[in-house]
Amino acid sequence: MPVSRRRFLLSTVVPMLTIGLTGALAVASGQQTAAEAVPGTDSSTALPVSATAGSVVQIVAHPDDDLFFMNPDVSRSLAAGTPLTTLYLTSGEADGVNQAVGPHTKDPVQPPSDRSHYAEARQNGIRSAYAQMATGDRTSPWRRTVIPAAGGGRAELDVLVAKPHVNLVWLQLREARAAVSDSPNSLRGLWNGRIPALVPQLAAGTPVTQQPTFTKDQVIAAISGVLERYKPTTIRMQDPTPGRHVDSGRLTDHQDHMYAARFAQAGIASYAARVPFGQRPRFTVQSYLGYLNGKLPHTLDPQTAAAKVGYLKTYGWHDRRNHCGSPSGCGDRKVGGYPTGPNWAQSLRYARGDHSSWLVQGTTGRLYAFAVLDGQMAVWNRGAGTGPGAAWQGPVLLPGTGIDPGATTARLPDGSVAVLATRTVFGDRPGDYRREIVYAAQSVPGGPFGAWVPLGTPETGDGPGTSQISAPSAVSGPDGLLTVYVRDSRRSLLARTQDPSGAFGAWQHLGGADLQSDPVTATDSAGRRHVYAATTRSVVAWIQPAPGAPLAGPFPTGLPATTVPLTAAPEGAGVRLYFRRPDSGVVRTAVVTAAPGAAKPAVSSVTESGGRAGYGAVGVAGRLIAGRAGSGTVGTTGLGGPPAWTESQMLYAGAPAGIQEQGGALTAAVLGLDAELHVATSLPSPTRAVWHRAVPSA
Repeated sequence: MPVSRRRFLLSTVVPMLTIGLTGALAVASGQQTAAEAVPGTDSSTALPVSATAGSVVQIVAHPDDDLFFMNPDVSRSLAAGTPLTTLYLTSGEADGVNQAVGPHTKDPVQPPSDRSHYAEARQNGIRSAYAQMATGDRTSPWRRTVIPAAGGGRAELDVLVAKPHVNLVWLQLREARAAVSDSPNSLRGLWNGRIPALVPQLAAGTPVTQQPTFTKDQVIAAISGVLERYKPTTIRMQDPTPGRHVDSGRLTDHQDHMYAARFAQAGIASYAARVPFGQRPRFTVQSYLGYLNGKLPHTLDPQTAAAKVGYLKTYGWHDRRNHCGSPSGCGDRKVGGYPTGPNWAQSLRYARGDHSSWLVQGTTGRLYAFAVLDGQMAVWNRGAGTGPGAAWQGPVLLPGTGIDPGATTARLPDGSVAVLATRTVFGDRPGDYRREIVYAAQSVPGGPFGAWVPLGTPETGDGPGTSQISAPSAVSGPDGLLTVYVRDSRRSLLARTQDPSGAFGAWQHLGGADLQSDPVTATDSAGRRHVYAATTRSVVAWIQPAPGAPLAGPFPTGLPATTVPLTAAPEGAGVRLYFRRPDSGVVRTAVVTAAPGAAKPAVSSVTESGGRAGYGAVGVAGRLIAGRAGSGTVGTTGLGGPPAWTESQMLYAGAPAGIQEQGGALTAAVLGLDAELHVATSLPSPTRAVWHRAVPSA
């Protein structure tokens, strides 16, 4: 890790990325030897995929961003045999000094600065870590080849010989060489038009021999081409809107992470527009939080964190043994001396889509599920005819592109449904980039959804807060008018309320500070509206003192620290909150009840459910809790039940959702890595849910 919808026109027509090999190298234990080149397309990467496995492409700025910020999702995908490719945009050459300078380990002699050899050492470390995750043997050999990058230039492709569905693609661009300070010769400078092209920083052992430069359009085309080659069902990327520290105004993440993610967004949009469905599968996108993890409570249990650190030690050449035989070194000693980073290795967080209100009941017996596929909002529905046994249909994609991962919903009094999301708008100029809130609603219960209605953003522009707004949360009043809540980049709560004309009023500031989670809403049995958000150390609340009254708050709840994502469900006179215990993953719950006139609401004692381990938001259906279990697969447990998860062995993206239907059925849903909706309906036992595809394959 170096310490250091509307109008986006792509001028480059991206041809399909083919494999034309030009100088293949086999790498065993890091020793490079000449190998026979395979002409034409490399069929070794084309493996059959099971019906639920899907395939993954990850796009990151630097070698190790995947290990720090996407793991254990990476290792669990590899362990499941999921075809997986990681695309590294830069070489991560930093200052070129491959020296451990961690708080507990420091190499006594500083080697000379050599950026090409340091880039090679980082590549060697990544290959070792992926080999270990995929095969258990860090020395399992790789075949290194050269491929043409769509749009021009060349890239390195590494294929793990023992598991040829595991690939690494290296664009080898120059990195910023500074975490936040201004560096025009960088992805940031290229995105913002400060330089016409970015030069490469080739690793010492790469088979790429030419020195291509990449324009902005060429980088976008190269990303789009890699996606066309591998046709993933899940795309993982970093956070394009990480925000700034409120006190200093500095970015909360590395500038390369932020702009690599914006290039990824543009490349994904190009791929979706250029390659029609049918020539590619549907896909979902998951984005990951970066440096800010270091300031937040740990999400991983000790055993999972230790396994993650182990892979980072392999990458960082922690033991200094000559596993690879490369004169450049066998890993990144900067990480080897500090494999946890500043509290990065103990967490994994999703930057978008980590909330559970995307499954909603319309009219009696009818359910709707929403997720973003191909940059559009996808809708599945289950008819009302036979209740839980009725067939699911979909997905139908609502018109309009640029929709960000994650969906939230609101049910109107007549049983019609509204879906909300944020949308990325690129604009004509780099400074026009923004995220805005949009919603679409049914005009009649069970009817089609109308066009997206933009609600704008509370941000004054991209610069001050990098467009870092939360997912919206909305609730309908008895009159059917919506109020939409959002956290802004200064980490306070704002709201817009619909008036009888259908228009929305101005943004209202509701206060709060250090809000980290997406806001969540629920209405108690008395008709009082509750809004909650997690801070770094606790949870704060806004509650109506009486139905229809303005929200009061924020109130402290006195609840302990969480891992950030919250789920809220009405329960009796109050609202039950669900969250995870830091450094554990066990699910905790507490009931919050309005206490008009008091300094804070009444909060029950905290109880725990489920087994140790797991991370991310949970879905709730009555007493059924669905979430990531210790293996990372979707599991279920019961509120107040035994301290264990019933696991499904199915990996998924985002967060589960759940609902208790009027007849008592408990239905939960997830979006699998195959970009398909999977559901489980449990009658009567909440811990015996059986997961299956909602819409069987044809």
